[in-house]
Amino acid sequence: MPPPAHRSWGYIRTRATIALTTVLFATLAACSSSSDDKTGTTSSSPTTAAETPTTAPTAPDAIELERVADTHVNLYFGGACEGGGYAFLSKRCRAKADPATYAATVGQAAKDYGPDHPATDVHATVSGAMGRISYKVKGLPNFDQQGQPWTVEGGAWKYDAC
Repeated sequence: MPPPAHRSWGYIRTRATIALTTVLFATLAACSSSSDDKTGTTSSSPTTAAETPTTAPTAPDAIELERVADTHVNLYFGGACEGGGYAFLSKRCRAKADPATYAATVGQAAKDYGPDHPATDVHATVSGAMGRISYKVKGLPNFDQQGQPWTVEGGAWKYDAC
């Protein structure tokens, strides 16, 4: 099923929460399924489950990168920079473009092209904390991307093509 042309932050947060909850429940199930016949081991299971998310966080995958890049494109052409598009930039890119410069760039793109240019044919490859994304921008072939770099910072994908 193709992704919706427009996604809200609430949709992304909901999907991330569902994914995290699924991983947590899978981890809990794996920790509680043992062939140990001892009784009274329930006190150690909560400790193991509580430690799992902090010691072995799940890195965002290629599907998440595709979702984030799609949202970034929608925000970019929609003119959303404050609290939206700028938050997608990596630390390295933020050091090169302050919020005012980024806002001016995004505002101009929205003015010149309008918001109806979703990403299509979105494909990502991931290796560790680095990802590459390729996509087309509907109606704007000059903005199509091949191997655009993204990086994971703070557990989330960040645009790193600056």
